Amino acid sequence: MRAIDEITITDAALEQMSSTPNPRLKQVMASLVKHLHAFAREVDLTPEEWLEGIRFLTAVGQKCTEHRQEFILLSDTLGLSSLVNSLHDKRATEAATKSSLLGPFYRQDAPMMKLGDSIISKTPGTEVVFYGRVVNSAGKGIPNALVQIWEPDETGHYDLQKLDPSEMDLRGCFHADAEGRYYFRGLCPLGYMIPMDGPVGDMIRAQRRHGYRPAHIHFVIGAPGYRELVTALYVAGDEHIDSDTVFGVNESLVVPLNKKDPASPLPNLPSIRFDFRLAAAKDQMSGRVGADPSQITSKAGKGA
Repeated sequence: MRAIDEITITDAALEQMSSTPNPRLKQVMASLVKHLHAFAREVDLTPEEWLEGIRFLTAVGQKCTEHRQEFILLSDTLGLSSLVNSLHDKRATEAATKSSLLGPFYRQDAPMMKLGDSIISKTPGTEVVFYGRVVNSAGKGIPNALVQIWEPDETGHYDLQKLDPSEMDLRGCFHADAEGRYYFRGLCPLGYMIPMDGPVGDMIRAQRRHGYRPAHIHFVIGAPGYRELVTALYVAGDEHIDSDTVFGVNESLVVPLNKKDPASPLPNLPSIRFDFRLAAAKDQMSGRVGADPSQITSKAGKGA
């Protein structure tokens, strides 16, 4: 019989899992166990700390609903989501716009709109026109590309955080034209603090972090034959541009707000212009780091 101690336990656990038939599951779980055990040994984890960690993860799960994904927020604030994004970008066969975080507030059922429409239905604030092109690696426009957008309101809250999350605001889907051009009206992006009323917020406060995200607007862009792009644009000059709590900012995604832009399709409004570059797809994987919260809770409920 094997003597189990703080050293031999790792090999014992790996041996029991060695018959896992799925090779990728076997690889991931073996590495997870090795690193998890090494972490516990490195910090000399106490029983009280182990139990506190379990309480924390339990509270994170209890905070999740079909409209809120506290685990995605935890992943974001630990930098794991950004890391997975970076690894995904490296798998592309062509240069493309950098990805950014999908975040915990994406919805898959945003309404289809016409080019030039406003995604603002209830929120007051400064209206801005967003425009540009969706192009391929050669700079040629991608016809009919699907552009999905969402952003927070003037108080820094998304519609999913409202009392009635079934009511949508500041979301929309658009098809680019035959030249890959898109434009729509939205709210001038504002910075905000992440949700601090749950266990992730408790963690952020315990670490003496400010909890803010810089002003930004989210995009998911796709077209047949191309890798789906999950990204965001960040407004230059925001005070938290270099200290985003969820590590989503990339320098190439920082854009100026133009007060006067004669090239804009709506030159009477302030504008933000950006051309999104998509890479050709080499497989059918979406690569999204995140999902609509309702998708996650529904699959969890089915035991998937």
